[in-house]
This record gives sequence, C-alpha cells and structure tokens, in this order.
Amino acid sequence: MNAPVQTMEQLMAQALAMEREAVARYGELAEMMEVHNNREVAELFRKMAGYEAHHVEQILHDMGWSADSAPVVHEGAWATPEAPEAVPIDEMHYLMHPWHALQLAHAAEQRAVAFFDALARQAAGEDIRRAAEAMRAEELEHVALIDSWLAKVAPPDANWADDPDPPRYED
Repeated sequence: MNAPVQTMEQLMAQALAMEREAVARYGELAEMMEVHNNREVAELFRKMAGYEAHHVEQILHDMGWSADSAPVVHEGAWATPEAPEAVPIDEMHYLMHPWHALQLAHAAEQRAVAFFDALARQAAGEDIRRAAEAMRAEELEHVALIDSWLAKVAPPDANWADDPDPPRYED
C-alpha cells in the first residue's frame, strides 16, 4: 500500500472503485455457474454482486457523487493491477466447481478486509479510520456469508479439470 489516505474523498474513491470491480466479477462468476447449471451458487454470486452494488450506491449517496462524477482512483492505489476485492479473472476455469468459485470469492473478500484494515491503521484522521473500519466490518460479513456456503459444499475430486470433450480450435 502506498502513502496513507489523506482525505475521505480518497478513501471513498478507492472503496467505490473496488466495489464496482467486485460487482462486475461476481456477475461473471454468476454467469459461469449458470452456464454449468449450478443455479444455487449462481444465485449466491448474484446476491454478492447485489451487496457490492448496494455499497456502490451507498458510497455515491453518502459522498453526493453521481455515477459519472465520482473521482477516479489514481494508479497505485493498491499493490496489484486489480482492486483487492476483485476475483482474478485468470483464476477462473470453465470447469470449476462451486467450491472453487466460493474459494475465489472468499479470498477476494479476505483481501478486502485486509485492505480496509491497513487503511484504518494508516488513516490520517479519525473520521477516515472509522470509515475504513466500517467498510472492513461489512467485508467481514461477506466472509462469514461465504464461510456458511463453503460449509455446505464439498471439495471436488482431484480430477475435476478433466474434460471428456475438450474445446477444439481450428485455424
């Protein structure tokens, strides 16, 4: 992480960018699960996308920003190319099972918790610290939700990625 966030606007711009990216990725995960006829987990990811979309709307409302007028997050706001809460697209697999998707989401939510925890610890002011702690608490709720779903889903067999009818590419 770079220098501590100096203003509430910086904090909220980072949170907004992170939540927007999470909405998109959870939507992609939902679509993948629907393609593989796993409607139950697809619904979970739609619900997660909904939670993240609610966070987007809340930030816009609280800051008095319109969807198009929110500040842009400057490069280097986080240590990775993508926001901490985003599920890395290269970790998705067309044959992944619900367990895999939930593991990816769990890791993303834990990264969000760690991100807001670090922001709270390095906050330049008490108002920024409290806001970062509130966001961390919301992300912890998401971790708990995913934990409850993981408890219901068995890990796949070791040969889960074997495809009896792999895609064929012709030049």
